[in-house]
Amino acid sequence: MIDLRLLREDPDRARASQRARGEDVALVDALLSADERRRSSGVRFDELRAEQKQLGKLIPKAAGDEKADLLKRAEQLKADVKAADAEREAADGETQRLLLRLGNLVHPDVPVGGEEDFVTLETHGTARDFGAEGFEPKDHLELGQLLGAIDVERGAKVSGSRFYFLTGVGALLELALVNAAIAQATAAGFTPMLTPALVRPQSMAGTGFLGQAAQDVYHLDKDDLYLVGTSEVALAAYHMDEIIDADRLPLRYAGFSPCFRREAGSHGKDTRGIFRVHQFDKVEMFSYVAPEDSRAEHQRLLEWEKQWLTSLELPFRVIDVASGDLGSSAARKFDCEAWIPTQGKYRELTSTSDCTEFQSRRLSIRVRDGKQVRPLATLNGTLCAVPRTIVAILENHQQADGSVRVPEVLRPYLGGREVLEPVAR
Repeated sequence: MIDLRLLREDPDRARASQRARGEDVALVDALLSADERRRSSGVRFDELRAEQKQLGKLIPKAAGDEKADLLKRAEQLKADVKAADAEREAADGETQRLLLRLGNLVHPDVPVGGEEDFVTLETHGTARDFGAEGFEPKDHLELGQLLGAIDVERGAKVSGSRFYFLTGVGALLELALVNAAIAQATAAGFTPMLTPALVRPQSMAGTGFLGQAAQDVYHLDKDDLYLVGTSEVALAAYHMDEIIDADRLPLRYAGFSPCFRREAGSHGKDTRGIFRVHQFDKVEMFSYVAPEDSRAEHQRLLEWEKQWLTSLELPFRVIDVASGDLGSSAARKFDCEAWIPTQGKYRELTSTSDCTEFQSRRLSIRVRDGKQVRPLATLNGTLCAVPRTIVAILENHQQADGSVRVPEVLRPYLGGREVLEPVAR
């Protein structure tokens, strides 16, 4: 959530942010009104309680009619205090309800618009010219089947559409990617973490995934637990309700977990293969920093993602995601999109978001700097979403005979293999 004081001091900034997101601008005014009622009812409650306490001191000293009048006033004050307390609680509840609906304030440099209004910041590598090489590229599913690496038919039989098995070298390739990603993150100073896949509602809500993203979340009604769509949730909630000393910052974690997404609204999109699935594994970077350091940390996370994709020898571009395509927690988001030859376009492989103080306020995570205690900033960055990365590797490093060249960074984790060969059928 955002700082209410900032909202009161600069409501136009919040209105502009809502407008840029394509969301309800009237929410800002409703929130300001609720906040005013909250503060005024709080003042009235405090005044009545002060009078009540003062009256309590006078009554024992009074006698006769004076005491009777004071007792009568005390009865009225008791009712007034109760009513003021109820009004204060109602106004506070309404303020908090509306505050949780308000997205983070969009960074002023973010391009305004919808999904297609991003700005390309950089392009790395060169897409292969398969025509010049004399063959038509196969898509990742055909390659995966030739390699004995991907089985979507049995995935659908066992679990339904958008599920899959990684078999043989497919399973080994996932493990190689995870190990290589964790090795890079560890070398960069991240603490490796294996995180829970089930979290409580306050953890999911605190990271902002029960707002606009709620339709994509799996919920276990009987246990009132949520399956995470990213280890960002568990990593953000790891320090929930804690105060962290400033000299411990930055705190950087690299979480590995299974991830679950309903993919609501994606009917008919990417139905072939394993690009868009309901369950996948991912290595996620997560940082806790002082608020004034968040922009610099955002750039560092992006550089680590670029380092990773470069090590996989993939052509990719970096985009500045437009305001209407930001998650509610993000003030700014950069995506790295890899070239997918058979689709003839770039597709998202990694992303990194600066969530400023939005999540820490919701999760009550603060930093102690001298005598000052204040919210800190949180940031996240996908290092390796496994299935999409496998898609990009298979398609970009395929050879005419259906084999796939292994990027050098992965070879130590694949027993030194340089090529993945088709299996005999």
